[in-house]
Amino acid sequence: MRPQSPVNDISPVVVALVALMVIVEGVFAAAQAGLLGGRLGIGWRVAAIEDYAVFGSLLKLMWEQSSWPPEQLMRLLSYPFVHGSFTHMIFAAAITLALGKYVGDRFRPWAVLAVFFAASVAGALAWGLLVREAGVLLGAYPAAYGLIGAFSYILWVQLRALGEPQLRAFQLIGVLLVIRLVLGLLFGSDGAWVAELVGFCTGFLVSFLVSPGGFARLRATIRGAGRP
Repeated sequence: MRPQSPVNDISPVVVALVALMVIVEGVFAAAQAGLLGGRLGIGWRVAAIEDYAVFGSLLKLMWEQSSWPPEQLMRLLSYPFVHGSFTHMIFAAAITLALGKYVGDRFRPWAVLAVFFAASVAGALAWGLLVREAGVLLGAYPAAYGLIGAFSYILWVQLRALGEPQLRAFQLIGVLLVIRLVLGLLFGSDGAWVAELVGFCTGFLVSFLVSPGGFARLRATIRGAGRP
């Protein structure tokens, strides 16, 4: 019997997303250790943050001027792959891998990507425009929370089919938000929870459109809600 790789059952797009996070962080780690880039390598992470992360002041300026340069909009898609540290990356990658495995078993590869990047974009825009002191947003947490939203959607559908309370589908996000609140009270908050919450909501709502049979299910739900 052949030994199977632990990633055999994980959607290739999820593996690719996590691999990109790990590769980027690996380059930064090697540069910081002096293995790449020489003296200039030490500043690679800072340079990447400047070039690929989302800045609240920049988003507000673009909104006020109604100007959306494509090279700046690309930040909304690139920031999930730039992290502040190895620890920051490893937790975000772990959530993406675990929830991506579950969602990828039920969604098509393009649908997983749609959830991930829709949550990334919506989360960053909400954070930049709503958080008064928005500084810099980086890392895959908002996008990973989109996968949590898709996970909750799948549970929501399953619980509905079984006739059980659908609020149980939101237990995971409830626990995570409580943890976020406690950490914010203890160590202060940079407002990133706004991006994560909006990322979750986006992932949940987008799942109505991209999941197998999701659009028909959404239409049936709307019709059912409109009946007296």
